[in-house]
Amino acid sequence: MRLHDREYLLLGGTGGIGRALIEPLLAAGARVIVAARRPERVPHRPGLSSVQLDLAGDDLPDQLERLSSAYPGIDGVIHCAGQNRFAAYDTLPLAALAAQLDVNLRSAMLVARHFGPRFQRLGAGTLVFVGSTFGSIGYPGYTAYCASKFGLRGFTEALRRELADTPVQVIYVAPRATATAMNPEPVTALNRALGNTMDTPERVAREILRAMARGDRRRFLGWPEKLFVVVNGVLPCLVDRALLKQLPVIRRFLDSGVTS
Repeated sequence: MRLHDREYLLLGGTGGIGRALIEPLLAAGARVIVAARRPERVPHRPGLSSVQLDLAGDDLPDQLERLSSAYPGIDGVIHCAGQNRFAAYDTLPLAALAAQLDVNLRSAMLVARHFGPRFQRLGAGTLVFVGSTFGSIGYPGYTAYCASKFGLRGFTEALRRELADTPVQVIYVAPRATATAMNPEPVTALNRALGNTMDTPERVAREILRAMARGDRRRFLGWPEKLFVVVNGVLPCLVDRALLKQLPVIRRFLDSGVTS
């Protein structure tokens, strides 16, 4: 898939992985429209535009209509916006639960519902969704996040198969732990304590672009994480045992009172 002379709508482009995607997309000759709640955070660059969009808004379908009317040349969407909250299932604030479901899953479904038919009429188009290893492996302290990312993985898989006889490409990329501001220091400390590798946003961005260039349908990042994904699908009891051994360390951070 060529990136040159494409116009991508980038969701989640003001931080983390999304921000790391901007420069390489522009360098490849693409035009980028960053949609965010705080568009003023987007730098002014040739080929780069910004627009306000609230992915958790009840009126998201109307917002998308206005956006695509203002930018009718969009022929690709990269959805890497996300909400996360490390907390025990029974202490997770309801607002945080709603935010994760709205931003991580509902907004992705509505974005696909809006742009998919347009890309079909256009005769080409790409929908890229950034998931997570936790979309395949349920992990303590991330029950709501896992639920939203499991849903995203299932949605993109079904959507890809539903659109298999159309020119619309659906790509799912699942990073492992990534060093972004979405992870507070206690989560970073937990990963250090468990020996988990955390990728940089720039590395993840390169993998996303590689998946796009190759037209990969799905791409899981990191070793041994992608092995665990396979094992969890075939012999989940083995992953159960491995996580049971980690549970005292995980509980130490969960019980510290840190929930964000």
